[in-house]
Amino acid sequence: MWSVCKKELRQFFSSLTGYIAIIVFLLVNGVLLFFFRDNIFDFGYATLDRFFQLAPWILLLLIPAISMRSFAEEFKTGTFEILQTRPLSRSQIVWGKYLGSLIVVLIALLPTLVYIISIQKLSAGEGIDMGATIGAYIGLFFLAAVFTAISICCSSFTNNSVVAFIAGLLGCALLYYGFNAISKLPALSGGADYYVEMAGIDFHYRSISRGLIDARDIIYFISVILLCIAITSRNLLKR
Repeated sequence: MWSVCKKELRQFFSSLTGYIAIIVFLLVNGVLLFFFRDNIFDFGYATLDRFFQLAPWILLLLIPAISMRSFAEEFKTGTFEILQTRPLSRSQIVWGKYLGSLIVVLIALLPTLVYIISIQKLSAGEGIDMGATIGAYIGLFFLAAVFTAISICCSSFTNNSVVAFIAGLLGCALLYYGFNAISKLPALSGGADYYVEMAGIDFHYRSISRGLIDARDIIYFISVILLCIAITSRNLLKR
């Protein structure tokens, strides 16, 4: 499993594309946070709420771009057959690919910790609420983990990287905001809207981002990840 993970990391960072993707992610976050309208200075108090509102939408583009080649490229070039000759089970191959992509995403998120230091230094008061910020970062980690699982799963359906990217993007967008949008339909008002909204990632991400770690939210994220991994492993049976 770890050999596959290391291979994914080497492949991603062996070209400028990997570095450019991470740099663009950080630049877009930085520009939107500090320079555009409704930036963090407009709040009037030390908070990273704006970052945690923007990050899911930026990750929505970044993660499918990182994961789109995971299986699609292997199928296209025929190297998946070589991968199968290794003494690894299908689940180990899938978990190796998944962890490799997730580590890349975490590397992209790591420099954003500088934002905490920046806000603390710029604050004239007590500074940032570290409890809520840590909770929000935990929520962002689980969000990234689910997006990665969905993108890896979509990549296992096709040998075309572009199709894998589009499918991953749509899959992540649907699960992140789709249920939230559906829950606002007038026909679902009166109680059903709450349960429909609960099926989406956004509901559980917002719950954790408030700094309250609820076991139900953790179970939801882990369940979606395991479901995507199981579907991906099943797809490999057809290859």
